[in-house]
Amino acid sequence: MTALPEAVSRGSRGTGAPSRGGRRGSREAAVLLAFVLVPFAVEMFWTFWPALNSVYISLTRWDGISPPVFVGLGNYTRMWSDETFRTALRNTVVWLVLFGGLSVLGGLGLALLLDRPRRGIGIYRAVFFLPVVFSMVVSALVWRMIYQPDGVVNGLLTAAGLKDQARIWLGDPDTALYALIVPALWRQVGYIMVLFLAGLKTVDPLLHEAAKTDGAGALARFRHITLPQLRPVSTVVLAVTVIDALRSFDIVWALTKGGPYHSSELLSTYQFSTGVLGSQLGYGSALAVVIFLLTVATIVVYLVRSLRDEEAA
Repeated sequence: MTALPEAVSRGSRGTGAPSRGGRRGSREAAVLLAFVLVPFAVEMFWTFWPALNSVYISLTRWDGISPPVFVGLGNYTRMWSDETFRTALRNTVVWLVLFGGLSVLGGLGLALLLDRPRRGIGIYRAVFFLPVVFSMVVSALVWRMIYQPDGVVNGLLTAAGLKDQARIWLGDPDTALYALIVPALWRQVGYIMVLFLAGLKTVDPLLHEAAKTDGAGALARFRHITLPQLRPVSTVVLAVTVIDALRSFDIVWALTKGGPYHSSELLSTYQFSTGVLGSQLGYGSALAVVIFLLTVATIVVYLVRSLRDEEAA
């Protein structure tokens, strides 16, 4: 007769456990939700709201002090008659192609070269990554000395018998933009190298061994094995490179401030000089919107092409 009450008692205790587990699960869900919502709220306040607000400001004429005056698309129509804007847009496209393309190719080449195990490989990786750690101001000072009329570049040209090719690299409108790309690449290539090195660690070495056994050469293995395996990392590299290229400001401003005669002007430097220094915040915000649209358009085009290639494959 005592077995039934004991069974009932055990059943009562057993049915109580799920309720405690349910409460524990709800508390964990609330904690996880808080961890998600709090950073999202901070991000909305510090990033998304100012970005949306800049779109509204781009539709106004505002000096930052007096009340803004709504002008609609006036700031955007003004761009097409702005010769400096057209120069900055052209320079930005050149910068995006050269800086972006060369940094990706250089970073990938260094990653392939330094991915092989050898003695002292960590030292070589650290040497190429070291410029990323340097302050941009320090980098600008170093390259300013290199580009001086009596600096390293002209000294090497003179030593090589090319003294007639020596020039004021940062003061010549024909060379200023391209001279700025070199120190920018000096910092960026090491960063891209690290990203590709991380991606190469995910490539299965057995695939290379099998392809080598079948007689595939190094170029064929790179094209058909390494590159497809690097596709996820390549998407990240593209996004990082495009964003860094279109927001490049420090090295240009520190060395030339967009000169001489706007020959090295980028949209980022023109936005700062017009919007902040020139107190034309409406026009500067419109330039910021153009930079944003260029960034999104470049990344979207790449992603669409990548998806088409995957579907075709």
